[in-house]
Amino acid sequence: MLVQDRPTPTNSPNPLKSSKPKMRSLPTLHPKPKDLDFSTWISENLYKIVAILLLIVTVAALFFLRNVGDTAALLCFESRTQQIESIEFPKINWNAIQPITDKSTPFANFRSERWIVVSVSNYPTDSLRNMVKIKGWQVLAIGNSRTPADWDLKGAIFLSLDMQSKLGFRASDYLPYDSYVRKTVGYLFAIQHGGIKIFDADDRGDVINGDFAKHFDVELVGEQAKSEIILQYSHENPNRTVVNPYIHFGQRSVWPRGLPLENVGEVSHEEYYTEVFGGKQFIQQGISNGLPDVDSIFYFTRKSGLEAFDIRFDEHAPKVALPQGMMVPVNSFNTMYHSSAFWALMLPVSVSTMASDVLRGYWGQRLLWEIGGYVVVYPPTVHRHDGIGSYPFSEEKDLHVNVGRLIKFLISWRSKKNTLFEKILELSYVMAEERFWTENDVKFTAAWLQDLLAVGYQQPRLMSLEIDRPRAAIGHGDRKEFVPQKLPSVHLGVEETGTVNYEIGNLIRWRKNFGNVVLVMFCSGPVERTALEWRLLYGRIFKTVIILSERKNEELAVDQGQLDYVYKQLPKIFNRYTSAEGFLFLEDNTILNYWNLLQADKTKLWITDKVSKSWTVISSKTSTDWLAKQAEMVKKVVSTMPAHFQVSYKESSKTEADLVICSSNVFYVPRRFIDDFVDVVALVGELEMHHKVATPMIFLALDLPRNFDPVLETMIYDEKPPTKNSSTFYSAQVPAVHPWSVSSEHEFIKLVRVMATGDPLLMELV
Repeated sequence: MLVQDRPTPTNSPNPLKSSKPKMRSLPTLHPKPKDLDFSTWISENLYKIVAILLLIVTVAALFFLRNVGDTAALLCFESRTQQIESIEFPKINWNAIQPITDKSTPFANFRSERWIVVSVSNYPTDSLRNMVKIKGWQVLAIGNSRTPADWDLKGAIFLSLDMQSKLGFRASDYLPYDSYVRKTVGYLFAIQHGGIKIFDADDRGDVINGDFAKHFDVELVGEQAKSEIILQYSHENPNRTVVNPYIHFGQRSVWPRGLPLENVGEVSHEEYYTEVFGGKQFIQQGISNGLPDVDSIFYFTRKSGLEAFDIRFDEHAPKVALPQGMMVPVNSFNTMYHSSAFWALMLPVSVSTMASDVLRGYWGQRLLWEIGGYVVVYPPTVHRHDGIGSYPFSEEKDLHVNVGRLIKFLISWRSKKNTLFEKILELSYVMAEERFWTENDVKFTAAWLQDLLAVGYQQPRLMSLEIDRPRAAIGHGDRKEFVPQKLPSVHLGVEETGTVNYEIGNLIRWRKNFGNVVLVMFCSGPVERTALEWRLLYGRIFKTVIILSERKNEELAVDQGQLDYVYKQLPKIFNRYTSAEGFLFLEDNTILNYWNLLQADKTKLWITDKVSKSWTVISSKTSTDWLAKQAEMVKKVVSTMPAHFQVSYKESSKTEADLVICSSNVFYVPRRFIDDFVDVVALVGELEMHHKVATPMIFLALDLPRNFDPVLETMIYDEKPPTKNSSTFYSAQVPAVHPWSVSSEHEFIKLVRVMATGDPLLMELV
């Protein structure tokens, strides 16, 4: 229940004071026996009974309030115990609504498709003067009781209170005289005069570059429409109902007005996004540079002095859509509405002014799903100037008390009504019953909907909701990654100029992804110079790093192994880490860019089968004696394989005479294939099959190549190593780089410096 102003209850008289006992005479030596009648006893002791009952009620109330602990619970208690006046559901004859035409203003015959609606309380600002210069858009200024009587701006249409009252709109009867919510009249006026796009603005925001088309999707249909795919927040987590869009645009310590305070601490960027086709983004929320849409808590706790805010967002970040079941705060000073969502412009009148547009935004988003539409958040579209004015906390009471409950209520709400307007009216009625606003807004909604029809608006058709359908599984190919910038911001009055928080967040993310994967590394070079360095580099990411080498070194915890037959040693390692999610093998001549492996499926096999120079197929008939012997051993092992291994291998091989050679510098075996891997290695037994032959044979027996994860296919691979490690050969944009030689601490430092382009925290190691 949102806080509403209520009259202070009158104090009832204190029964203890009004029931004073009368003085009695002293008893005689022979007192008259008392009447033991029960009714007489009650009448004589009434004041004592009343006092005891009041004491019991008081103690019970104090005990309850002590255990409630917060305002929201107290308000909920009040809503259940107080008798609420019954709310009458408006009855509307939708077919009997008479048209309303403009007969009172000089603009009766004026028509425009694009409108900028703004509330004005003072003389025209420079920002408003710039708005009237935007080509193709008509500025409509709505006055209130504080607006100067001689307000005037060339190029703008100004509607004073007197002019508004003559337009004949039903909604006018519910609008306060001194509030920006009188913009409601402006919305209706714009629709009445041909509007099909409305930009909801305030008078202190400068449109960046003076062109809406450079920022918003002004056209959704026709030749000028952008037929593009839009990033969308993932719907994978059904319990995630609201997001902070400022994180996507580079500001993690800033949150928008209307975001539930319990969600302010969610500062991590998205693990991945999905995509949605454009064309239904009927509500387009722009981000504001300078003074973004923040609440009073942010405004007063993030200032280090009296200087104005000048916060910047990433203008190159892609716009991002909200799927059904997820919401975002929407405001009334930087938002584009298309005609399909004009009904969502209604600003409620029974809540505080700082809450009105936010409640409208959540209410409108929920109803938008009924017609298949969605909200999209755009990069900076305006620059708002911070006037260092007051931000009254009391005006935000309807936000901070229980906006989180409002979001949960809206997402769970369902309606069986047959038209959109009937659903809108029903939702407004139920919201009044739930005390999110009052009956006045129910009546206001009825007036608003009738006015929309009266000015010629056609309500959109309903579409089936997807929210109750089983969510489609998100495949790895559907996961789109975007890592936002970490821009300078403010935190408790201190500017954040570094990127350490962001980098640590990435490290935590990588560790979370690979923290249960064992890295097995074979070092051909001198381990005395590199073993500790490799553990330092990769140990930050993986569960553990096992070093194998031709020579055992107990001091450095290096196990002995043979590279030619290293696959035979892996089953022993598998048995040592039975809880590991998977095992990644890596030679020390290959560099692993772990930050580019996050999208890989850790339940599948990874190998370099798509890397042509690494994976080759040779005919054993035209090969050398060594290859012929290797081919003979492969044929022998395959013939002893169980049916499922043999079928998989033969289906993957073109002919039985072909021999697959793989450098096997890097590959991954997930937990579900460990037992099969061990079984195939056991079939090899004592045969001296080289790992470049055995490893691809094992992989082809375990699964078909089309099922391998292709994460390694873009790695840099060259058979001939460069004469010297070069930063031009290395790339941080690929999953792995081969070859790269590290045989000393000096070469390791060079490697760390080039890898720091993908993981900046590595510079802390050198």
